[in-house]
Amino acid sequence: MKVVKFGGSSLANGEQFDKVINIVTSDDDRKVIVTSAPGKRFDGDIKVTDLLIKYANLVLENKDYQDVYNKIVDRYQEISNYYKLSSDTIDKIKAKLTDLATSNYKDDEHLMAAFKAHGEFLNAITLADVLNSKGIKAKFLDPKEIGFLVGGEPNNADVLPETYANLAKIKFDDSKIVFPGFFGYSKDGDIFTFSRGGSDITGAILSRGFNADLYENFTDVDAIYVANNHIVKNPEAIKKMSYREMRELSYAGFSVFQDEAIIPAVEGQVPVNVKNTNDPQKPGTLIVPSQFLFNPANPITGIASSDRFSALYIHRYLLNKEVGFTLKLLQIFYKYGISYEHMPSGIDDLTVIFDKSKLDSETIKNLCNDVKKALNPDYIEWIDDYAIIMVVGEGLAHTVDTVSKIIDSLTEKNIAIDMINQGASRISIMIGTQVKDAKDAVRDIYDTFFN
Repeated sequence: MKVVKFGGSSLANGEQFDKVINIVTSDDDRKVIVTSAPGKRFDGDIKVTDLLIKYANLVLENKDYQDVYNKIVDRYQEISNYYKLSSDTIDKIKAKLTDLATSNYKDDEHLMAAFKAHGEFLNAITLADVLNSKGIKAKFLDPKEIGFLVGGEPNNADVLPETYANLAKIKFDDSKIVFPGFFGYSKDGDIFTFSRGGSDITGAILSRGFNADLYENFTDVDAIYVANNHIVKNPEAIKKMSYREMRELSYAGFSVFQDEAIIPAVEGQVPVNVKNTNDPQKPGTLIVPSQFLFNPANPITGIASSDRFSALYIHRYLLNKEVGFTLKLLQIFYKYGISYEHMPSGIDDLTVIFDKSKLDSETIKNLCNDVKKALNPDYIEWIDDYAIIMVVGEGLAHTVDTVSKIIDSLTEKNIAIDMINQGASRISIMIGTQVKDAKDAVRDIYDTFFN
C-alpha cells in the first residue's frame, strides 16, 4: 500500500487535478491521497493559503473581507466548473468558509490556525467529489472524525501517540482515501497546524500509521539533485539517498524537500519517493532509512552550500590548558538564548559558528563585550563573511582519499579553506569558506567527482 501526497502546484487547477487523477488510478496500491491547498497557477498568482491568511487578518481587524472570500471561493469554483460538479460541492465550501468568520476562537492564534488549515481541508473535499463524479470510488476522511490528534501550539503542532492507535483502526476497502494535509485536532477539538512542511508531515504520519510500503511525495521537480542547478549546470539527479544524508544536506541549503517533515515515515521504516506530478514516469529520488544498505556509485551523494552563517574567532595562548574556558563561553551563549552550530578549535584558537539569521547587531555587540570581559582573549573577531559547504555521502565512510581530492580541487582554484571538519558519522565533510568563494567551491567539487 502506498500513501501519495501532492503539493500545491499539483492541485492548483482542473488541469493539474487531471494529472493527479491519472497518477492515483494508474496504480491500485495508491490507496491514500494527501492534499495540499491549491498553489499558484501562474507567475504572480496567489496561493489559497495566503488568501486564507489575508481573510483571517481582515476578520481580526473587523474589516470587510467579502472580496478575499470571493477570491477563495473562485479558486474552488474553477475546479468544480472544470469537472461540472453539482452545486453541492461549492455549497459545502461556501458554508465552511462562512463559518470560519463567525465561529468563536480561544484567541487569535487559534483563529489563524483554523483559517490556514482550510486550504487543504476544502481541497480534499473537492478532490473526493471529483473522483466520485468520474466513477472512481473515493471517501473523504475528516481528521477530527478519525482521531488525528496533535499537541503543541495552534500553529506549531506535534502529532500525539494516540493518532497512530486511531489510524490502526481504519479499515481499507476498494475506495481511495482522500485526507487533508497540514493540520490535526487538539484534544479540545481545536484545529492545530504543523509549522513547516505541513502536508509532507501529514503524509509521513499516515505512512507510518498505515504501515505503508512506500510514501510517494509528488512535487514539481523530477528529483533531488546532487547540487543546486542554479550553481551547477544540469547536475545529476540523486537516484537513492539515505535519510541521514538528506538531513546533512538540508542543513546547508537543500530545500526541495523538508527533511524534518518525513521523520514519522523514517521512524516507521517507510521509504519515501520524491517524484514529479508533471512527469510521473521518471523514477525521482528514493529516500531510505539509514539501515537500508545500498551501494552508491559515487562516494558523494550531494553537495550543498549556505551563506547564512557568521563566526566568532577567539585567540588566546594556552587556551587548551585553561579549565572551564568553554564553560564560561557557553554560559554567555545561554545568557542571550543563543545556540551555536559548530565549534572547531586548536590549542590556542577557538571558532564558534552561528546561524546569523538568529542574531541581531545589538546581540552580537553585547555578546562580544561579554566574551572580552569574561575570557580576556588576546584577539577576538566577529566574521560575517562565512559560508559552509556540506559534502555528503554514505560512501565517504568507505573511501580514504575523498578529503584530499576536495582540498586539491579547491587549492588549484585558489579557494581558501577557513575550516574543514568530518562529522562523527563519517558521511559528511563540512568546509568553511568566504561567501564569494562558496559557489565556485561547489562547482569545483562537483566537477572533481561527477565530471
